[in-house]
Order: sequence, then C-alpha cells, then structure tokens
Amino acid sequence: QSEYSEWFLSLTPLNLILYSFFIFFNAEQLNQKFLLAFSIPFFIGFITEFLGVNYGLIFGTYEYGNNLGYKIGNVPVTICLNWSVLVITTGDLSKLFIKNIWLKSIFVGFCMTVLDAIIEVTAPRFDFWEFENNNVPLQNYLGWFVIGSIAYYLYQKFEVKTNQKVSLHILAAITVFFSIFLFI
Repeated sequence: QSEYSEWFLSLTPLNLILYSFFIFFNAEQLNQKFLLAFSIPFFIGFITEFLGVNYGLIFGTYEYGNNLGYKIGNVPVTICLNWSVLVITTGDLSKLFIKNIWLKSIFVGFCMTVLDAIIEVTAPRFDFWEFENNNVPLQNYLGWFVIGSIAYYLYQKFEVKTNQKVSLHILAAITVFFSIFLFI
C-alpha cells in the first residue's frame, strides 16, 4: 500500500462533489427545474440508503465506513450525490441509442447495477462500506436495479438537458477507476 493511500482516499468525497459540479456547470440551463430533477435521485438514494444501513432493507445489512465523508443518519451525503451522478451519466449514455423511456430506465438500472458490482469489490478495502460477513447479498443488486430504474424514470420526467460528453467522460472515469482495482 502506498504512503499516499490515506490522503488519496480522503479525497473521495471531493471527487464526487467535483463530478456533481461538472454536471451542474455544463447543464444547458442551471435553474430550479434542473435542481429539482437532480434532487430526485439524490433523495431517493438517501431514503433507500437510510433504510439499508439502519434497518437492513432493500440492499441488505451493511454499514458505511469513514472515507465517504460526513453522514446524516449513518448515510454519507456524498453517496447521495453518487446516486444523482450515476443516474444522470448512465441516463445520458442511454440517450445515445434508446428512445423508449421504459427501456432507457431499465438500461440505466442495469448500468448502475453493473457499476455497483464493480465497486463492491473494492468498497471494503477503501473503507467505503461493508456488508455483514463480507457477503454482498443478491438483494443488493436487485435493489440497485429497481431503485436505479425508478430514479431515472422520475428524473427524466423533468426533461433537463445535460452535457452528454461531460456525462460520458465522468461515467468512463468512474468505470475505469474502479475496474482497475478488480485486478490489483
């Protein structure tokens, strides 16, 4: 492990905040409608994570570590930003080749579940979160798929326009970063 590991991990919340700022400042119109749309996956993420970490519902029994920053009700605020970032970026990816909103929503849920599966490998190692007995239950992935699909379906109702290139770069950065750790 590098002598810079702790410093690097402590920057994780800043990284998620920067992704959010990139999305905000590259949106076609940064207005109340956009903020409301962004808040949909944010608050859906908070509610589902709160039910998860405090009651073992939806995703299984797990708890968050300290490397994701400030928590409200045992839920790191940055994980809620993560929900919004993933819904928006995977949603922008879906817009490239899917027209039907139901199919887009399913695709977004699928992409978010795949990303979660990749991140689950390193989450305990980075002190992000850890499931009971280090066993990620199937219900976690089902929860991600269903909640991700619903969050996108509700988000897209606002028809806000984000910058697809920025979204795709953010999505690629997240995917590549965590995929590397599958092999290390």
